[in-house]
Amino acid sequence: MARLGRPLTAVDLDEHRIASLGASLPAVTVEHVDALTVPLGHPVIVGNIPFHLTSPILRRLLAADTWNDAVLLTQWEVARKRCGVGGSTLLTAQTAPWFTFALHGRVPSTGFRPRPSVDGGVIGIRRRSAPLVPNGHRSRYERFVRAIFTGRGGTFDRIVEQATRAPHGLIHVALREAGVRAGTLPRDLSAEQWSRLWLRLQRQGG
Repeated sequence: MARLGRPLTAVDLDEHRIASLGASLPAVTVEHVDALTVPLGHPVIVGNIPFHLTSPILRRLLAADTWNDAVLLTQWEVARKRCGVGGSTLLTAQTAPWFTFALHGRVPSTGFRPRPSVDGGVIGIRRRSAPLVPNGHRSRYERFVRAIFTGRGGTFDRIVEQATRAPHGLIHVALREAGVRAGTLPRDLSAEQWSRLWLRLQRQGG
C-alpha cells in the first residue's frame, strides 16, 4: 500500500511495531493508537483485525458514516459468517441494507507471525451508494431484525407476528411480496428480502 504513493496512515497498539513501521516506511503516517478509539476519517479502511477484537471493531466500523470501502483480515469462520456463507448472521442482516459484504479469500495460518491456531479470511465491505432502507429507519430496522433473529414462534410468519404485532394477514402478504417462502429461517433471507419485508410492514404501520 505504501508503494501506491497515496496518503496512508498506519495504526497499531504495539509500540515496538510502531517504531519498526516508522523506520521502514518514512512516507507513511504512523500512529500509536487503539483501533477502538482511532478516528475513522479515511475513505478506505484496511485492517488485519486482532481476532479477539473482531466483533467490537466491526460494530464500530459499521456504525461510522465516514468511509466507503473496507478490506479486513479476520478469522476464516468469522469472514464466512459475515459474508453470509451458510447463512447470514444477526450483525450482517442488521447492516446489509447499507453495506455489501464479499469474501475475497482464505489466508493460511502459516502466513501469520506468530502463527494462530486458525486460518484468516479477507472480507471486502462497501457502503451502498443507495441504501435499501432509509437512513432514518436504521435504529428501528436493527431492532426489528434482532427481534426476529432472537424471537420464538416455530414458523417464520409466527416469529414476525410476535416481533411486530402486525396483523396475520398483512404479514402473509408482506412475506409473499418479499419472496420469503414457508420454512425460511432468518439467516436465509437476503438483504433485499429483509428490506422489502421491513418497508412493506412500515407502509401499513407494522
